[in-house]
Amino acid sequence: MTIYISEFDIQNVHHVLASTNKGVMYFANDDNKDDLLRRIQRYLKDETLIYGQAAYDFNEKYIKDIHLYYNKQLTIFDWTFDLYGTAFQKSVWQALIQVPFGKTSTYGEIANEIQNPKAVRAVGGAIGENPVFIAIPCHRIIGKNGKLTGFRGGLAMKRTLLDIESILYTD
Repeated sequence: MTIYISEFDIQNVHHVLASTNKGVMYFANDDNKDDLLRRIQRYLKDETLIYGQAAYDFNEKYIKDIHLYYNKQLTIFDWTFDLYGTAFQKSVWQALIQVPFGKTSTYGEIANEIQNPKAVRAVGGAIGENPVFIAIPCHRIIGKNGKLTGFRGGLAMKRTLLDIESILYTD
């Protein structure tokens, strides 16, 4: 399997995006590849990693979409994904995709959506493992009291993303 890894900056924040011929497998605001490489080693074998211009060319549409999102010119990502995780995690990530631009949901609502209402903590764990920021919108998940909750990209990044979507929240 070939994995195309692109690194780029948006608004002075370093980002890493990785995709395969099946779709995006990773996108985060990381300034190192440790998390991505950990995921690759855990789930994949015999992969070829492509960096540089060839990776940028392969990922160009995704990178342009991210820039459009940050500039408030894109509200829906029409990406395909190549996700690696447990069946439970994938069900949570699929539920996250259903949360529309400019709206929020809670951990409990996501647990209900996947028909496992007692799994609120497990939902939180799966959301924390979301490998594709923004396009799988874990930033739209807030506490049931309307307050911001954890975000692997940091609360400052979560605030930025919610502000882009004009979502009101309580700190």
